[in-house]
Amino acid sequence: MDRSEADAVGQLSVPEAAPARGLLPLLFAGNAAMYALYIGVGSVLLPLQIEHIDAALKVANLGLVGGIAAIFATVFNPVAGALSDRSGRRNPWILGGGLAAVAAMAVLGSVNTVLLVAIGWCLGQAVMNIYQAALTSVVPDRIPLARRGVASAAVGLGMPVGSTIGVLIASVFSHHYRTGYLVLGALVAAAAVLFTSRAREQRMPAREPTPLRAQVATFLNVLREHDFRWAFIGRALLVLGYFAVTGYQLYILQDHISLPSGLEPSKAVAVLTPISAVAMAVSTVAGGVLSDRLDRRKLFVAVSAALAAVAQLIPLLTSTWPGMLAFAAVNGLAFGCFMAVDTALVTMVLPKAADAARDMGVLNIANAGPQIVGPFVASAVVSFGGYPPLFVVGGLLSVLGAVAVLPIRAVR
Repeated sequence: MDRSEADAVGQLSVPEAAPARGLLPLLFAGNAAMYALYIGVGSVLLPLQIEHIDAALKVANLGLVGGIAAIFATVFNPVAGALSDRSGRRNPWILGGGLAAVAAMAVLGSVNTVLLVAIGWCLGQAVMNIYQAALTSVVPDRIPLARRGVASAAVGLGMPVGSTIGVLIASVFSHHYRTGYLVLGALVAAAAVLFTSRAREQRMPAREPTPLRAQVATFLNVLREHDFRWAFIGRALLVLGYFAVTGYQLYILQDHISLPSGLEPSKAVAVLTPISAVAMAVSTVAGGVLSDRLDRRKLFVAVSAALAAVAQLIPLLTSTWPGMLAFAAVNGLAFGCFMAVDTALVTMVLPKAADAARDMGVLNIANAGPQIVGPFVASAVVSFGGYPPLFVVGGLLSVLGAVAVLPIRAVR
């Protein structure tokens, strides 16, 4: 697919006067709430809950729970995207997933065995990926191609801001994690109500139901598209490297880093997250805007992925608190720019605008899939070699992620 064809595909489903400006703050709020829950739970509340249940096996148990729950994320994201395509609507799925998050977090906070925690977090991943699949599809549905970089920046800003909010909430409730779960679930529900009440949508033509076997075949066929496949691989590798390390950040601070006297690991996470968030916000905005102006995506994606590899070297070379502060800043710069520009790049290599939600759901497997593999890989690496080899693995994966975007043809 050449550049002109890609532009045509990207514009098919977007009205000429798409209400991009009014939509951007709502996209930001919706994504910020989503990341607040994902990061607040995954970085603080879930590790604390698992450690409370069985401190001796916390590393292995966190890997097991995270990996199993991510399988549900992988399954539900493209399925939910296909369902919203079929219904011709996004808002009902955003609202339903957001409201269901409250119930899922209530279940997760009330259990006290590793098995039940795994089931509860699977439920949470399922409903959150229904919400995420529909919300992610709003950009290719309603944003003109020329404003995709700015829109992606608005979406990308949700991660640093949401991460900070989520970790701060989780840190406040670190000794009362049941309440922390409920607060994060309520935040997503409020964002879903706000988005669906303010962002009116035009109903798209509904589709006839497709047999499950045909849906699976279609999900696999879309990966045969050259550019889409390489965008998928690049994101999967970098996300794998990122989450293999950050998913164990609390335990790294507990067991590997020399913290200042009196600084608890959960409070240290609350210090590192805003530093990373500010760096991420700066690079998200700069990357999104500059990539639009220069009409270059691959360069920004490759450089930010390479910078992520450099970030992983810092805690490998110095297991100190200043080293972790530097790691948070550099990693934030790298990941913010990558996610903002890569999201714009991905919307430009979608095979068909009519299947935007389904295809973005397939692409989101590159987010969820590494979170299946990541906990198992990280758990095995830490169990056999400690934390230093984990940083080496994360850096190598980031380098491979930078290399993977180079073969993409339709986008510069």
